[in-house]
Amino acid sequence: MHDNSDDKGFWRIGLLAKAAGVSPDTLRHYERKGVIRKPVRSANGYRGYPPETLDRVRLVRRALAVGFTLNELSQVLKVRDRGGAPCRKVRDLATEKLSSIEAQLADMSVLRDELRSTLNDWDARLARSTPGSPAGLLEALAASEPNKPLRTADARRTLKRKVSKS
Repeated sequence: MHDNSDDKGFWRIGLLAKAAGVSPDTLRHYERKGVIRKPVRSANGYRGYPPETLDRVRLVRRALAVGFTLNELSQVLKVRDRGGAPCRKVRDLATEKLSSIEAQLADMSVLRDELRSTLNDWDARLARSTPGSPAGLLEALAASEPNKPLRTADARRTLKRKVSKS
């Protein structure tokens, strides 16, 4: 039995939440999503979580931090709880997350380059204008290549080609 348990070794919701660094509402949400098991109920209706729930909540928090969703975790953990080994599914999900992050990074890199170029243009416009007079910065932004699609889509296609070759 641990220090934060009731007389049967179960965690009370408030103590479990505090130990896990989450709120009681988060634990109730995890229950609804199926990533932690439903607690036993005492005669007075209090939730009692088995001791291993703290480790499960920590696992869920870490998986969320690296990009898994509660729905994905629910599916995977149900398989695992029934004695299955969803390792390949977990690996596939992580691969998808990495691919998505790489695409986002490519988009951000293109956006950074576009913003640098825009700022250089705006600095030149401001240098040519007199203080207090409009330099037309936003208008220049809207007028720059109005028919050209956003380059972030181009960056994503390039990245996909690179990833598929690896």
